[in-house]
Amino acid sequence: MTLTDLTVRKVVVATMYGKERAFGPVLAKRLGWDLVVPDGFDTDALGTFTGEVPRSGTIEETAIAKARLGAAETGLSLAIASEGAYGPHPHFPFLGAGLEIAVLLDTHTGRVIREHILDERPVYDHITYGSQTELDSFLDRIRFPQQTVILRNQGKTDKIFKGIQDRDSLGTALIALSKSSAGETILIQTDMPAHLNPRRMESLGLLAEKLADRLTCKCPACDAAGFGLTDTRKGLRCAGCGHPTRLAVGEIWSCTVCSHLSHQPRRDGLAEADPGQCERCNP
Repeated sequence: MTLTDLTVRKVVVATMYGKERAFGPVLAKRLGWDLVVPDGFDTDALGTFTGEVPRSGTIEETAIAKARLGAAETGLSLAIASEGAYGPHPHFPFLGAGLEIAVLLDTHTGRVIREHILDERPVYDHITYGSQTELDSFLDRIRFPQQTVILRNQGKTDKIFKGIQDRDSLGTALIALSKSSAGETILIQTDMPAHLNPRRMESLGLLAEKLADRLTCKCPACDAAGFGLTDTRKGLRCAGCGHPTRLAVGEIWSCTVCSHLSHQPRRDGLAEADPGQCERCNP
């Protein structure tokens, strides 16, 4: 079964952290797909958020590697996988952001359809342990215990307490870290696996919708599924001086089968850039 025909019913989702709960309902409703999760699947072998296993490639390469492993494990020809990266916002580095990428791999043809979403309000935060008041404020802010936390000595990965979701376990971890590494700073941070981070699971649900949108969009030239946004055209002109800026003036949609391209306008209808975003007006 290839991606020019979406009547396939069983598709593997390569996850060990419950991502089928985000992708499954959307793809069942939109495409009639039944997602299969491999038994005993270990995606941590490709990298962990806490750093014990470094990720060897980009998040897209890691997502594709997960999909290949999932397909090999189940024998199914179509495989979905996703990968996320969290850190400073690409345009506002004092804010956090999360990039989530999903791929659909057709093992018969090697074709990959990609989709992504940028979460500009992730639950991605940390504090160094100081006082109980500061800790309580942090836990309230991230909505603990629905959002779990990690405790570790800052800069070390040899002693980590993950998936903490109750006050007793939190206290036990604090005591253990204080005794084992006297005088070292204790770092408390949000846990990032999807099943322990409700905001991330919500983002994956939105990503599933975007992936379904792409899969139901056919190429106007060859009728293959997956036609959609792959790049942008820079050069939106400044409303003040008319100089081209680094902002996108439009979108480029393309097909991964026949390479057909289509130039599309910005979806938000913005026709001119604010002078504050112009390198000439605001160097």
